[in-house]
Amino acid sequence: MNERPAAPGRSASTAAPVARLIEALHRLPTIGPKSAQRLTYYLLRASNEEAQALADAIVDLKEKIILCSICQNVTEVDPCGICTDEQRDQALICVVEEPLDILALERSRSYRGLYHVLHGVVSPMDGVGPDDLKLNELVARLRNGSVNEVIMATNPNLEGEATAMYVSRLVAPLGVRVTRLARGLPTGADLEYADDVTLAQALEHRQDV
Repeated sequence: MNERPAAPGRSASTAAPVARLIEALHRLPTIGPKSAQRLTYYLLRASNEEAQALADAIVDLKEKIILCSICQNVTEVDPCGICTDEQRDQALICVVEEPLDILALERSRSYRGLYHVLHGVVSPMDGVGPDDLKLNELVARLRNGSVNEVIMATNPNLEGEATAMYVSRLVAPLGVRVTRLARGLPTGADLEYADDVTLAQALEHRQDV
């Protein structure tokens, strides 16, 4: 198994709190050893108020954020604001991989239905199977017959396509239409990085699965 390169600065000349923060930041996604070191020394120079505000924000995040019992999105109140918005189309559910994808779709201002967050995709290579996703919660939402269409907005890569097909087969017995975002999204790209116009067109020209 390939291991990430060790974060720099962990030597006898580095104070323990500095080395500890460099190591902690280096564990974060996309933060390489050099970036971890730069961030640590930035925080070292920052005012006590700025450092405390960051620490408080992280603690607040861990203590107050929960998953919506309906859509599984991150929220501070349950149900979340989207699920309780009566102006949204209650017969339409857009299924996404991660909460970040909802932010991308909301920015497009082209979708006014509900959402469902899977918190991952089917990926046997990574040991992630259907039971590891929020699929039972999705099926439970569809059983009352109020939803007419499920839009699969998983990313256009191998895992995203496999997940979309699995959900399609899972939902088929319930008589709910399952569609897929149109191919305006480049293959292999993540939804959260798509521009607003591309997302709007993908929603408008979605196709049956």
